Amino acid sequence: MHEAVTMLLQRERPVEAPVWRSFWDRLREGGLRRGESVALLASLATRMPDRTTLTGLLDSLAGYRSADVPAEVGTAVNIVGTGGGPRTFNISTAAAFVAAAMGVRVVKTGSRAWTGGLGSVDLLERLGVPLTASYEQTHASLEAHGIAFAGAFVYPAELGLLARSVLPLDIRRLGGFVNALGPFLARLPARAQLTGVADRRLLTGLRHAAGHLARGEVRSVWLCANEAGADELLSFLPNRVYACEGALEDEFVLDPARLGLRPGSPDELRPRDGDPVARFHEVLSGQGTPVAEETVALNAAALAVAGQVTGDWGAALDAAREVIRDGRGLGLLSRLRSGAAAHA
Repeated sequence: MHEAVTMLLQRERPVEAPVWRSFWDRLREGGLRRGESVALLASLATRMPDRTTLTGLLDSLAGYRSADVPAEVGTAVNIVGTGGGPRTFNISTAAAFVAAAMGVRVVKTGSRAWTGGLGSVDLLERLGVPLTASYEQTHASLEAHGIAFAGAFVYPAELGLLARSVLPLDIRRLGGFVNALGPFLARLPARAQLTGVADRRLLTGLRHAAGHLARGEVRSVWLCANEAGADELLSFLPNRVYACEGALEDEFVLDPARLGLRPGSPDELRPRDGDPVARFHEVLSGQGTPVAEETVALNAAALAVAGQVTGDWGAALDAAREVIRDGRGLGLLSRLRSGAAAHA
């Protein structure tokens, strides 16, 4: 059994970057048995790795990347959740469209559904919005539309190899921690990243991952969590935000009541039965429920503030509400879809 797996199972000493690199090399060469991959994933899912092990994991994967990222991509912001939590409609994807229509440059990462419903990639597929396949395409979409949805190329190829190495077992039952770590593994230098954390037991490790990211390619990383266990900011409950700005860390409570937002409940954010695309159109066109629209507006406003487009929460919220009311987010979606059809 590979040393990385043995060390994770025994928990006697941390797994440092050289051992992780050896594991990835063996995986790439096809030299791992399925049981080794399963044991590694099960160990990571069972117990949060220590800081040294987590740093080694992040550093080892970063070492395999060589593609240059256009500097212009680094002026954008990203919103992405760790998955899990109560079922909701695709809040972060809606917030990305609204923020972009406000004038905030957005490059969004995401994934397919992990535990049910529609992930951002599933929804975009149904909407007819393609993912970019390279940094050049990402830059081009940013220049044309102010928004881009990055494809799997931004993630380490080793993650896909690891998932395939456990087949026919279901990676979704084994890879929970790796999925939660996904927002911090994408190579997408950005001005800021807003990441919701559903499982607050992971916050200690993910705060370390966020700090690691903020000291590297992304200048500002905000982690948010709330009592409802949603992986987005909610407009009706206090949200605790952990902000990493380079080597500096801060913590604050974003209380929607202080911003004048109305009460509500998670039930008002659940996906309705029927067509999820129609539901998404409703929210972007100002025909959604008040709580749904205010939650999207709050997340869009947070992208503007975290990305230092503005420091005024009230003005950012007003701008987001206006975009939703006049349907500019829906218009942006239509332009993206029309552009994709023209190039098909």
